[in-house]
Amino acid sequence: MIVFDPLYGEYKVEEVLRELIESKAIKRLMSIHQGGASYLVNEKWNVTRYDHSIGVMLLIRRLGGSLEEQIAGLLHDVSHTAFSHVIDYVLDYTKEDYHEEIFQSVIENSEIPHILARHGYNDKDILYDDSKWTLLEQPAPELCADRIDYTLRDMFAYGFITLKEINQFLNDLAVINGKIYLQSIKTAEWFVETYYKEVIGFFMDPLNIYGYDQLAKILRCALEKQILNYHDFLLDDEQVLNKIKASKDPELVMLLNQLNTNIKVKEDRDDYDIERKTKLRLIDPSILNNNQLVPSSNLSQYIRTLNQEAFQKATQGMRVKILF
Repeated sequence: MIVFDPLYGEYKVEEVLRELIESKAIKRLMSIHQGGASYLVNEKWNVTRYDHSIGVMLLIRRLGGSLEEQIAGLLHDVSHTAFSHVIDYVLDYTKEDYHEEIFQSVIENSEIPHILARHGYNDKDILYDDSKWTLLEQPAPELCADRIDYTLRDMFAYGFITLKEINQFLNDLAVINGKIYLQSIKTAEWFVETYYKEVIGFFMDPLNIYGYDQLAKILRCALEKQILNYHDFLLDDEQVLNKIKASKDPELVMLLNQLNTNIKVKEDRDDYDIERKTKLRLIDPSILNNNQLVPSSNLSQYIRTLNQEAFQKATQGMRVKILF
């Protein structure tokens, strides 16, 4: 099977990866939007969990990761519910980790263990302990394939960075003891700047904040009215929306009508309708400097400034005024 990705190019993958990519569990991610409610308020914000999952797998492959780690990368988001992290707002999961809580259950109730077993792998050996996959996941503020891919993918898709810049960044990556580092301070500054365009500029865009808040309100209401149940969140985005619409509940119809691409909002610290804080996400990639690994902020005032600004913005949150 040949897999093409706009960021990483074309790769021929093994049969086990082909079967997993073609499984129902992975195909479902084609209809799970990475930005949650974002595509409902801006149709261009349409990157999917499928795009990201394929990307993480291929980035790990590009960096020399094992086939097992590529499998873990492909499957790491398979338990994301409809509208991704919106469920965390519905259930008040401040760590935004509901999908991690249900991960093993989703895997075990899918065809994935059987596919792995046919190729001599055990899901318990590969999927339930990310600490062994040091390319896939690292605690912030270090780099990892998951963090790199969603940043590059969103910012490329939404026109903030170019493919040339992405290739320059990828060529500067180094793998040392199974972990991802950078080799130049210039590249580190570029990635830190790009990362904050993602987690501050995009995640905290007033329109995004409105979309999340409004959709969480809709989903919470649908649960209270027993129009939805928690198992429904393992459907895809459109299936959940269609189930809500089919109810013809007047309150839900009104709320859904207020979730559209014509809505106008702005940040207003004093006169606001919504106040929202998102998960704190900071980045400070280590770089190889004189044969030593050093936090890039130790070498760059620009990165220190970006981190301070991001911390302040994230901790104060966003206040949004709905104009119409």
